[in-house]
Amino acid sequence: MYIDLSVIINDKTPVYPGDQETKVEPSGILQDDGYEGHYVSIGTHVGTHIDAPSHVIAGGKTLDQLPIDQFIGRGRYIRVENKTFDINNVKHANIQPGDIVLFNTGLSKNYHEASYFEDYPSLPEDIANYLVGAKVKMVGFDMCSPDHEPLLIHKTFLGADILIIENLINLELLAGKEFTVYALPMNLQLDGSPARVIARLKTPKH
Repeated sequence: MYIDLSVIINDKTPVYPGDQETKVEPSGILQDDGYEGHYVSIGTHVGTHIDAPSHVIAGGKTLDQLPIDQFIGRGRYIRVENKTFDINNVKHANIQPGDIVLFNTGLSKNYHEASYFEDYPSLPEDIANYLVGAKVKMVGFDMCSPDHEPLLIHKTFLGADILIIENLINLELLAGKEFTVYALPMNLQLDGSPARVIARLKTPKH
């Protein structure tokens, strides 16, 4: 079974305050041109997307410089209650090197509201450092960011070549499940990209 963890991309998709809006324009009309096509202008950090190290690290890797297996890994689900990250929950999540850790805060329900981009918690530094020490591949959130200015958590993860996934949805469907995460961005020579992120649930053995 597969679960889609990605938001839909269109010209109504929310963007981080101050970022340019997404534009979708027709480049071909089926009735007139015999084909349908569109030109899409979108930021590298719009919708469900992946941050590459070069997003905040001088000389950091761009997405095209990362091995493809960095975007695929065993998933670990961690529930965040009342916007409070608990390091004990992280330590008890059986995290192994190469895992992709997903934090479910429940805030994705506010994705189309202003509060989504204004009222969200920051991941504590001790948890970020713990995950760096655990050598995970990626860390994902159902929030617009794991931190606020000056982006210390971004720098901690991306400085260690641990990628960040933002604006995830449907994470509650992963509670109590074993799963593999496939988080595939466009192969851009840039600092980030919208991505199709899915979870493949492990089928129980009979």
